[in-house]
Amino acid sequence: MKINPADYRPRPGQPVDLAQWPTTVAKFLESDAKCQKTLKEHVDALIARQEILAASGRYAVLLILQGMDAAGKDGTIQHILSGVDPQGCEVFEFKSPSTEELKHDFLWRTTCRLPERGRIGIFNRSYYEEVLIVRVHSSILDGQNLPQDCRDDRQFWQDRYRSINDLERHLYKNGTRIIKIFLHLSKAEQKRRFIARIEDPAKRWKFSSADIHERGYWQQYVKAYSDALSATNTRAAPWYIVPADHKESSRLIVSQIVLSRVADLAMSYPQPSASARLQLRSIVRQLNRE
Repeated sequence: MKINPADYRPRPGQPVDLAQWPTTVAKFLESDAKCQKTLKEHVDALIARQEILAASGRYAVLLILQGMDAAGKDGTIQHILSGVDPQGCEVFEFKSPSTEELKHDFLWRTTCRLPERGRIGIFNRSYYEEVLIVRVHSSILDGQNLPQDCRDDRQFWQDRYRSINDLERHLYKNGTRIIKIFLHLSKAEQKRRFIARIEDPAKRWKFSSADIHERGYWQQYVKAYSDALSATNTRAAPWYIVPADHKESSRLIVSQIVLSRVADLAMSYPQPSASARLQLRSIVRQLNRE
């Protein structure tokens, strides 16, 4: 089995048409059990790399997960990062902004949650909602109370893309490596998952009537996502479009992407100086005499 992350990465500078990207992929392994076994191997390797990430303190890693409702963002986080040291990994889910958050610029609330060097941060949805749901439902801008001359600008959305690109370039230059995943779900599979949630008492709580309301804007979201991915797919912070209709395959792809990106980082365990090594040897001798 070979998963090449480059297969899911649009070329920077080229427009993204999601209609041309598949939501399904041929199974990498013949059974879900083997997929889960391979996923565990990926997770174990990621845990080992995360320890070096924490020890070196040179890089931060930010994983951004975006996708339609029921695309599998929660499950992806649970299965791929469940074994990572909680002290070195933090998950944030961004829903409707608070009153305080609305008083700031649209990047403020997520900037406050960026990971420090040595840690992995996961954004379940992110500042990209400001060019997705806010674009589909432009009335949301009323709550942001922007000056009218800012809203009247014909380049409004292009300016927001530019702000995002500038932020991500700034983060890259300061040691944060951003991995952006779009879980590409088909409308038919979303329908199947919604029905499964409603019929399963253990999952029914996840379903909201708002999900059906948003489903009615499917094509508008596809257009908003296509535009956002086209405008913000850069070499410093590339997008990966992962087929999401089959959960086990999707998780394998995401885990391989994350593992590959983290493994590419130039980092190692810090080495003590000569004087520090002498001091450590002295401490060992002292402990052995006890």
